[in-house]
Amino acid sequence: MPRVRIDLPGAFTFSTEITLYLSHLNYAGHLDNAMLLSVVSEARARFFKSLGYSELDVEGVGIVIADAAVQYKSEAFHGEVMLVQMTAADFSEKGCDLLWCMHERETRREVARGKTGIVFYDYGARQVSSVPASFRLRAAA
Repeated sequence: MPRVRIDLPGAFTFSTEITLYLSHLNYAGHLDNAMLLSVVSEARARFFKSLGYSELDVEGVGIVIADAAVQYKSEAFHGEVMLVQMTAADFSEKGCDLLWCMHERETRREVARGKTGIVFYDYGARQVSSVPASFRLRAAA
């Protein structure tokens, strides 16, 4: 089976720092794979907030996660500060990909990279919605 390979853009539109807590670790003492997605989820929420939105209100619609892919690069440990960078790319009519990369802040050691596919969703109508034009402009700037 071929391994997942994620190509990153040359630049990201957003970055945030997230400290790893004991609750992020697994029995081996490093960042747990499930908790990695939790860290990325926090970064995604901050990304939306930086654009003036929440994940439940982007010009009146929310988002749902359609898919996710992760490529692990190195271990990460308690107390390390992760620099998570994110940008929107590959827009379609109903969604886009959020590309992200996670580095340890001090050494710049890459920990993981990934792609999260999102679809815009009208929770009131319970149906998929078009990408809000203003989100497309702000997120890809």
